[in-house]
Amino acid sequence: MIYTKDEFKTLVEDIQAQSWYRNPIGFGLARVDRGQLNPEKILQATFPVVNWDENFGSAAIFLNALKEADIAVDTTSSELVCDVNDVFLTKCIESFRPYIPEAKGSEHKNVQVISQLSSLPKDSGLTAANFKMVFIFEDEALESAEAAYLKLYALSTGKAKLRSLNLNGAFGKLHNCAWAGTTPIELDWLRENEIALKISGKYPEITMVDKFPRFLSHVIPADNTRILETSKVRFGAQLAAGTTVMPGASYINFNAGTEGSVMVEGRISSSAVVGAGSDVGGGASILGVLSGTDGVPVSIGENTLLGANSCTGTAIGDSCILDAGVTILPGTKITLSEKAVAAIAESNPEKEIKTLMRGMDFIGVNGVHFRQNSVNGQIIAMRSTREVKLNADLH
Repeated sequence: MIYTKDEFKTLVEDIQAQSWYRNPIGFGLARVDRGQLNPEKILQATFPVVNWDENFGSAAIFLNALKEADIAVDTTSSELVCDVNDVFLTKCIESFRPYIPEAKGSEHKNVQVISQLSSLPKDSGLTAANFKMVFIFEDEALESAEAAYLKLYALSTGKAKLRSLNLNGAFGKLHNCAWAGTTPIELDWLRENEIALKISGKYPEITMVDKFPRFLSHVIPADNTRILETSKVRFGAQLAAGTTVMPGASYINFNAGTEGSVMVEGRISSSAVVGAGSDVGGGASILGVLSGTDGVPVSIGENTLLGANSCTGTAIGDSCILDAGVTILPGTKITLSEKAVAAIAESNPEKEIKTLMRGMDFIGVNGVHFRQNSVNGQIIAMRSTREVKLNADLH
Protein backbone atom coordinates (compact mmCIF):
# COMPACT_ATOMS: atom_id res chain seq x y z
CA MET A 1 0.00 0.00 0.00
CA ILE A 2 1.27 3.48 -0.91
CA TYR A 3 0.52 6.28 1.58
CA THR A 4 2.90 9.14 0.74
CA LYS A 5 4.08 10.91 -2.40
CA ASP A 6 7.65 9.83 -1.66
CA GLU A 7 6.53 6.21 -1.58
CA PHE A 8 4.72 6.78 -4.88
CA LYS A 9 7.87 8.19 -6.50
CA THR A 10 9.93 5.26 -5.19
CA LEU A 11 7.41 2.81 -6.63
CA VAL A 12 7.50 4.50 -10.03
CA GLU A 13 11.32 4.43 -10.07
CA ASP A 14 11.32 0.74 -9.14
CA ILE A 15 8.87 -0.10 -11.93
CA GLN A 16 10.74 1.94 -14.54
CA ALA A 17 14.02 0.23 -13.58
CA GLN A 18 12.65 -3.22 -14.43
CA SER A 19 13.77 -4.80 -17.69
CA TRP A 20 10.28 -5.28 -19.09
CA TYR A 21 9.28 -1.62 -18.74
CA ARG A 22 9.62 1.14 -21.31
CA ASN A 23 7.97 4.53 -21.60
CA PRO A 24 5.11 4.69 -24.10
CA ILE A 25 4.69 7.45 -26.67
CA GLY A 26 1.03 7.70 -25.77
CA PHE A 27 -1.41 5.96 -23.47
CA GLY A 28 -4.82 6.22 -21.87
CA LEU A 29 -7.82 4.37 -20.53
CA ALA A 30 -10.62 4.17 -23.09
CA ARG A 31 -14.31 3.50 -22.86
CA VAL A 32 -15.12 1.34 -25.88
CA ASP A 33 -18.30 0.84 -27.91
CA ARG A 34 -18.50 -2.75 -29.10
CA GLY A 35 -20.36 -4.17 -32.07
CA GLN A 36 -24.00 -5.04 -31.43
CA LEU A 37 -23.61 -8.35 -33.30
CA ASN A 38 -19.89 -8.91 -32.79
CA PRO A 39 -18.71 -7.74 -29.35
CA GLU A 40 -15.09 -8.29 -30.40
CA LYS A 41 -15.47 -5.50 -32.95
CA ILE A 42 -14.49 -2.12 -31.44
CA LEU A 43 -16.59 0.57 -33.11
CA GLN A 44 -15.34 3.54 -31.07
CA ALA A 45 -12.86 4.32 -28.29
CA THR A 46 -13.40 7.36 -26.08
CA PHE A 47 -10.42 8.64 -24.07
CA PRO A 48 -11.33 11.01 -21.20
CA VAL A 49 -7.61 11.74 -20.81
CA VAL A 50 -4.96 11.52 -23.53
CA ASN A 51 -1.34 11.20 -22.46
CA TRP A 52 1.17 11.91 -25.23
CA ASP A 53 4.90 12.00 -24.45
CA GLU A 54 4.06 12.88 -20.84
CA ASN A 55 2.96 11.52 -17.44
CA PHE A 56 5.30 8.52 -17.47
CA GLY A 57 4.75 7.99 -13.75
CA SER A 58 1.10 7.21 -14.45
CA ALA A 59 2.14 4.95 -17.34
CA ALA A 60 4.34 2.95 -14.97
CA ILE A 61 1.50 2.58 -12.46
CA PHE A 62 -0.97 1.43 -15.12
CA LEU A 63 1.41 -1.09 -16.68
CA ASN A 64 2.44 -2.49 -13.30
CA ALA A 65 -1.21 -2.76 -12.20
CA LEU A 66 -1.97 -4.77 -15.33
CA LYS A 67 0.84 -7.20 -14.52
CA GLU A 68 -0.30 -7.51 -10.90
CA ALA A 69 -3.80 -8.28 -12.19
CA ASP A 70 -2.34 -11.19 -14.21
CA ILE A 71 -3.03 -9.42 -17.51
CA ALA A 72 -0.43 -10.11 -20.19
CA VAL A 73 1.82 -7.09 -20.76
CA ASP A 74 4.12 -7.06 -23.80
CA THR A 75 6.02 -3.80 -24.12
CA THR A 76 8.15 -5.04 -27.03
CA SER A 77 5.38 -4.51 -29.59
CA SER A 78 4.45 -1.16 -31.14
CA GLU A 79 1.14 -1.03 -29.28
CA LEU A 80 -0.58 -2.74 -26.39
CA VAL A 81 -4.33 -2.99 -25.84
CA CYS A 82 -5.46 -4.65 -22.63
CA ASP A 83 -8.74 -5.57 -20.97
CA VAL A 84 -9.06 -4.36 -17.38
CA ASN A 85 -10.56 -5.96 -14.28
CA ASP A 86 -11.32 -5.17 -10.66
CA VAL A 87 -7.86 -6.22 -9.49
CA PHE A 88 -6.28 -3.76 -11.92
CA LEU A 89 -8.53 -0.99 -10.62
CA THR A 90 -7.73 -1.82 -6.98
CA LYS A 91 -3.98 -1.81 -7.64
CA CYS A 92 -4.22 1.59 -9.36
CA ILE A 93 -6.18 3.06 -6.44
CA GLU A 94 -3.62 1.71 -3.95
CA SER A 95 -0.76 3.27 -5.92
CA PHE A 96 -2.45 6.62 -6.61
CA ARG A 97 -3.76 6.95 -3.02
CA PRO A 98 -1.56 9.99 -2.05
CA TYR A 99 -2.97 12.02 -4.95
CA ILE A 100 -6.65 11.08 -4.80
CA PRO A 101 -7.69 13.82 -2.31
CA GLU A 102 -6.23 16.60 -4.48
CA ALA A 103 -7.26 15.20 -7.87
CA LYS A 104 -9.65 17.73 -9.35
CA GLY A 105 -9.89 20.20 -12.22
CA SER A 106 -6.67 20.09 -14.21
CA GLU A 107 -4.69 18.33 -11.47
CA HIS A 108 -3.78 14.63 -11.74
CA LYS A 109 -6.19 13.75 -14.53
CA ASN A 110 -5.16 10.08 -14.67
CA VAL A 111 -5.99 9.79 -10.98
CA GLN A 112 -9.37 11.36 -11.73
CA VAL A 113 -10.02 8.71 -14.37
CA ILE A 114 -9.36 5.90 -11.89
CA SER A 115 -11.40 7.62 -9.17
CA GLN A 116 -14.37 8.10 -11.51
CA LEU A 117 -14.12 4.51 -12.74
CA SER A 118 -14.07 3.16 -9.18
CA SER A 119 -17.12 5.20 -8.19
CA LEU A 120 -19.40 4.21 -11.07
CA PRO A 121 -22.85 3.31 -9.70
CA LYS A 122 -23.78 -0.35 -9.94
CA ASP A 123 -26.83 0.52 -12.01
CA SER A 124 -24.76 2.34 -14.67
CA GLY A 125 -24.83 -0.74 -16.89
CA LEU A 126 -21.07 -0.49 -17.38
CA THR A 127 -18.67 -3.34 -16.64
CA ALA A 128 -14.96 -3.94 -17.10
CA ALA A 129 -15.77 -5.05 -20.66
CA ASN A 130 -16.57 -1.42 -21.51
CA PHE A 131 -13.00 -0.26 -20.81
CA LYS A 132 -9.49 -0.92 -22.13
CA MET A 133 -5.99 0.35 -21.42
CA VAL A 134 -4.19 1.41 -24.59
CA PHE A 135 -0.46 2.06 -25.02
CA ILE A 136 1.57 3.07 -28.09
CA PHE A 137 5.31 2.39 -27.80
CA GLU A 138 6.40 3.01 -31.39
CA ASP A 139 4.87 5.17 -34.12
CA GLU A 140 4.27 2.40 -36.62
CA ALA A 141 1.36 1.27 -38.80
CA LEU A 142 -1.79 0.80 -36.72
CA GLU A 143 -2.75 -2.62 -35.45
CA SER A 144 -6.01 -1.85 -33.62
CA ALA A 145 -8.99 0.48 -33.66
CA GLU A 146 -8.18 1.53 -30.08
CA ALA A 147 -4.68 2.72 -31.03
CA ALA A 148 -6.09 4.47 -34.10
CA TYR A 149 -8.43 6.45 -31.87
CA LEU A 150 -5.58 7.32 -29.50
CA LYS A 151 -3.54 8.76 -32.39
CA LEU A 152 -6.54 10.68 -33.71
CA TYR A 153 -7.06 12.09 -30.21
CA ALA A 154 -3.41 13.16 -30.07
CA LEU A 155 -3.88 15.09 -33.31
CA SER A 156 -7.25 16.65 -32.51
CA THR A 157 -6.17 17.77 -29.03
CA GLY A 158 -2.98 19.29 -30.45
CA LYS A 159 -0.70 17.01 -28.43
CA ALA A 160 0.86 15.75 -31.65
CA LYS A 161 1.69 17.94 -34.64
CA LEU A 162 -0.27 17.51 -37.85
CA ARG A 163 1.39 15.10 -40.29
CA SER A 164 3.71 13.85 -37.54
CA LEU A 165 2.09 10.46 -36.91
CA ASN A 166 2.01 7.22 -38.88
CA LEU A 167 -1.68 6.65 -39.65
CA ASN A 168 -1.13 3.79 -42.09
CA GLY A 169 -3.70 1.08 -41.52
CA ALA A 170 -6.28 3.36 -39.89
CA PHE A 171 -8.96 2.76 -42.52
CA GLY A 172 -8.47 -0.98 -42.23
CA LYS A 173 -8.87 -0.98 -38.44
CA LEU A 174 -11.79 1.46 -38.15
CA HIS A 175 -15.24 0.10 -38.94
CA ASN A 176 -17.84 1.73 -41.17
CA CYS A 177 -20.76 2.44 -38.86
CA ALA A 178 -24.12 4.11 -38.83
CA TRP A 179 -23.93 6.91 -36.28
CA ALA A 180 -26.96 7.90 -34.19
CA GLY A 181 -25.54 11.01 -32.60
CA THR A 182 -22.40 9.80 -30.82
CA THR A 183 -23.44 6.13 -30.83
CA PRO A 184 -21.97 3.85 -33.53
CA ILE A 185 -24.18 1.03 -34.81
CA GLU A 186 -23.18 -1.96 -36.90
CA LEU A 187 -24.84 -1.75 -40.31
CA ASP A 188 -25.47 -5.51 -40.29
CA TRP A 189 -27.30 -5.14 -36.94
CA LEU A 190 -29.52 -2.44 -38.45
CA ARG A 191 -30.32 -4.65 -41.43
CA GLU A 192 -31.08 -7.62 -39.20
CA ASN A 193 -33.39 -5.59 -36.94
CA GLU A 194 -34.81 -3.12 -39.47
CA ILE A 195 -38.36 -4.49 -39.52
CA ALA A 196 -38.72 -4.73 -35.73
CA LEU A 197 -37.22 -1.28 -35.18
CA LYS A 198 -39.47 0.37 -37.75
CA ILE A 199 -42.63 -1.44 -36.62
CA SER A 200 -42.03 -0.37 -33.02
CA GLY A 201 -41.06 3.18 -33.96
CA LYS A 202 -37.59 2.74 -32.48
CA TYR A 203 -35.54 3.05 -35.65
CA PRO A 204 -32.66 5.41 -34.72
CA GLU A 205 -32.06 8.78 -36.33
CA ILE A 206 -28.90 8.14 -38.34
CA THR A 207 -26.82 11.30 -38.75
CA MET A 208 -24.10 9.78 -40.94
CA VAL A 209 -22.35 6.59 -42.05
CA ASP A 210 -18.56 6.71 -41.75
CA LYS A 211 -15.50 5.14 -40.15
CA PHE A 212 -14.66 8.37 -38.33
CA PRO A 213 -16.82 10.19 -35.78
CA ARG A 214 -17.12 13.96 -35.77
CA PHE A 215 -14.53 16.19 -34.13
CA LEU A 216 -16.99 17.70 -31.66
CA SER A 217 -18.04 14.25 -30.44
CA HIS A 218 -14.65 13.87 -28.79
CA VAL A 219 -12.95 17.27 -28.48
CA ILE A 220 -13.83 20.48 -26.63
CA PRO A 221 -12.39 23.34 -28.75
CA ALA A 222 -10.83 26.54 -27.44
CA ASP A 223 -13.26 29.24 -26.28
CA ASN A 224 -12.64 31.44 -29.33
CA THR A 225 -12.95 28.59 -31.85
CA ARG A 226 -16.24 28.32 -33.73
CA ILE A 227 -17.65 25.36 -35.66
CA LEU A 228 -21.05 26.27 -37.02
CA GLU A 229 -21.98 22.80 -38.23
CA THR A 230 -20.74 19.61 -36.55
CA SER A 231 -20.45 17.64 -39.80
CA LYS A 232 -17.82 20.04 -41.15
CA VAL A 233 -14.91 18.77 -39.05
CA ARG A 234 -13.85 15.13 -38.95
CA PHE A 235 -12.24 13.58 -35.89
CA GLY A 236 -8.45 13.65 -36.30
CA ALA A 237 -8.50 17.23 -37.59
CA GLN A 238 -6.65 19.87 -35.58
CA LEU A 239 -8.03 23.37 -35.08
CA ALA A 240 -5.87 26.07 -33.54
CA ALA A 241 -7.54 28.53 -31.20
CA GLY A 242 -9.39 31.27 -33.08
CA THR A 243 -10.34 29.13 -36.07
CA THR A 244 -13.83 29.67 -37.49
CA VAL A 245 -15.43 26.95 -39.62
CA MET A 246 -18.47 28.24 -41.47
CA PRO A 247 -21.30 26.06 -42.83
CA GLY A 248 -21.84 25.48 -46.53
CA ALA A 249 -18.86 24.31 -48.58
CA SER A 250 -16.38 24.11 -45.68
CA TYR A 251 -14.81 20.84 -44.51
CA ILE A 252 -11.70 19.80 -42.59
CA ASN A 253 -10.54 16.20 -42.93
CA PHE A 254 -8.50 14.14 -40.47
CA ASN A 255 -4.75 14.90 -40.12
CA ALA A 256 -5.43 18.37 -41.52
CA GLY A 257 -6.21 21.74 -40.02
CA THR A 258 -5.03 25.15 -38.93
CA GLU A 259 -2.00 26.60 -37.13
CA GLY A 260 -3.62 29.79 -35.85
CA SER A 261 -6.71 31.95 -36.26
CA VAL A 262 -8.09 31.00 -39.69
CA MET A 263 -11.39 31.60 -41.49
CA VAL A 264 -12.53 28.38 -43.18
CA GLU A 265 -15.28 28.52 -45.78
CA GLY A 266 -13.74 25.93 -48.09
CA ARG A 267 -12.21 22.46 -48.02
CA ILE A 268 -9.02 21.51 -46.21
CA SER A 269 -8.32 17.97 -47.37
CA SER A 270 -6.39 15.31 -45.47
CA SER A 271 -2.78 16.30 -44.67
CA ALA A 272 -3.30 19.96 -45.68
CA VAL A 273 -2.26 22.66 -43.19
CA VAL A 274 -3.25 26.35 -43.16
CA GLY A 275 -1.14 29.02 -41.46
CA ALA A 276 -2.31 31.64 -38.97
CA GLY A 277 -4.25 34.63 -40.25
CA SER A 278 -5.24 33.00 -43.53
CA ASP A 279 -8.66 32.86 -45.17
CA VAL A 280 -9.93 29.81 -47.09
CA GLY A 281 -12.71 31.42 -49.12
CA GLY A 282 -16.14 29.99 -49.90
CA GLY A 283 -15.84 26.78 -51.91
CA ALA A 284 -12.03 26.98 -52.12
CA SER A 285 -10.26 23.60 -52.14
CA ILE A 286 -6.88 22.62 -50.75
CA LEU A 287 -6.17 19.23 -52.25
CA GLY A 288 -5.06 16.18 -50.27
CA VAL A 289 -2.19 13.83 -51.03
CA LEU A 290 -4.46 11.53 -53.08
CA SER A 291 -6.18 14.22 -55.12
CA GLY A 292 -3.70 16.05 -57.32
CA THR A 293 -0.72 17.08 -55.20
CA ASP A 294 1.79 14.56 -56.59
CA GLY A 295 1.72 12.99 -53.13
CA VAL A 296 3.21 16.07 -51.44
CA PRO A 297 1.17 17.46 -48.48
CA VAL A 298 0.04 21.03 -49.10
CA SER A 299 0.90 23.84 -46.71
CA ILE A 300 -0.70 27.27 -46.94
CA GLY A 301 1.32 30.10 -45.42
CA GLU A 302 0.28 32.79 -42.97
CA ASN A 303 -1.95 35.74 -43.89
CA THR A 304 -2.84 34.19 -47.24
CA LEU A 305 -6.18 34.38 -49.05
CA LEU A 306 -7.63 31.58 -51.17
CA GLY A 307 -10.44 33.24 -53.13
CA ALA A 308 -13.88 31.73 -53.54
CA ASN A 309 -13.89 28.49 -55.58
CA SER A 310 -10.12 28.58 -56.07
CA CYS A 311 -8.10 25.37 -55.86
CA THR A 312 -4.52 24.57 -54.96
CA GLY A 313 -2.60 21.32 -55.06
CA THR A 314 0.74 22.86 -54.17
CA ALA A 315 2.13 24.87 -51.29
CA ILE A 316 1.53 28.61 -51.18
CA GLY A 317 3.67 30.95 -49.10
CA ASP A 318 2.95 33.76 -46.67
CA SER A 319 0.99 36.89 -47.63
CA CYS A 320 -0.20 35.45 -50.94
CA ILE A 321 -3.51 35.74 -52.78
CA LEU A 322 -5.10 33.16 -55.06
CA ASP A 323 -7.89 34.84 -57.00
CA ALA A 324 -11.40 33.43 -57.07
CA GLY A 325 -11.78 30.48 -59.43
CA VAL A 326 -8.04 30.09 -60.10
CA THR A 327 -6.49 26.61 -59.91
CA ILE A 328 -2.81 26.05 -59.15
CA LEU A 329 -1.50 22.48 -59.39
CA PRO A 330 2.15 21.36 -59.13
CA GLY A 331 2.53 21.32 -62.92
CA THR A 332 0.47 24.42 -63.74
CA LYS A 333 2.41 26.83 -65.97
CA ILE A 334 2.48 30.37 -64.58
CA THR A 335 3.80 33.38 -66.46
CA LEU A 336 5.38 36.48 -64.92
CA SER A 337 6.26 39.82 -66.42
CA GLU A 338 9.81 41.13 -66.02
CA LYS A 339 8.41 43.65 -63.54
CA ALA A 340 6.77 40.88 -61.52
CA VAL A 341 9.97 38.81 -61.54
CA ALA A 342 11.97 41.73 -60.15
CA ALA A 343 9.39 42.60 -57.49
CA ILE A 344 8.93 39.00 -56.26
CA ALA A 345 12.68 38.30 -56.35
CA GLU A 346 13.34 41.40 -54.26
CA SER A 347 11.20 40.04 -51.40
CA ASN A 348 12.40 36.44 -51.91
CA PRO A 349 16.17 36.82 -52.49
CA GLU A 350 16.88 33.15 -51.77
CA LYS A 351 14.49 31.95 -54.50
CA GLU A 352 14.98 31.74 -58.27
CA ILE A 353 12.15 33.68 -59.94
CA LYS A 354 11.69 33.41 -63.72
CA THR A 355 9.22 34.56 -66.36
CA LEU A 356 7.84 31.02 -66.71
CA MET A 357 7.38 28.83 -63.64
CA ARG A 358 5.29 25.89 -62.52
CA GLY A 359 3.06 25.74 -59.47
CA MET A 360 5.56 23.64 -57.52
CA ASP A 361 8.26 26.28 -58.09
CA PHE A 362 6.43 28.68 -55.77
CA ILE A 363 6.94 26.56 -52.65
CA GLY A 364 8.33 28.90 -50.02
CA VAL A 365 7.81 32.01 -52.16
CA ASN A 366 6.01 34.77 -50.26
CA GLY A 367 3.98 37.79 -51.33
CA VAL A 368 2.60 36.43 -54.62
CA HIS A 369 -0.77 37.26 -56.22
CA PHE A 370 -1.98 34.50 -58.58
CA ARG A 371 -4.51 35.58 -61.21
CA GLN A 372 -5.94 34.47 -64.54
CA ASN A 373 -5.55 36.60 -67.65
CA SER A 374 -9.11 37.31 -68.74
CA VAL A 375 -8.08 37.57 -72.40
CA ASN A 376 -5.97 34.46 -73.02
CA GLY A 377 -6.77 32.39 -69.92
CA GLN A 378 -3.13 32.12 -68.80
CA ILE A 379 -2.36 31.88 -65.08
CA ILE A 380 -0.13 34.79 -64.14
CA ALA A 381 1.69 35.84 -60.98
CA MET A 382 2.62 39.27 -59.69
CA ARG A 383 3.81 40.83 -56.46
CA SER A 384 0.92 41.05 -53.99
CA THR A 385 0.21 44.57 -52.76
CA ARG A 386 -2.83 43.74 -50.63
CA GLU A 387 -2.68 42.86 -46.94
CA VAL A 388 -4.71 39.85 -45.85
CA LYS A 389 -6.07 40.56 -42.38
CA LEU A 390 -8.80 38.72 -40.49
CA ASN A 391 -11.40 40.56 -38.46
CA ALA A 392 -10.08 40.34 -34.90
CA ASP A 393 -13.63 40.53 -33.49
CA LEU A 394 -14.50 37.28 -35.26
CA HIS A 395 -11.45 35.29 -34.18
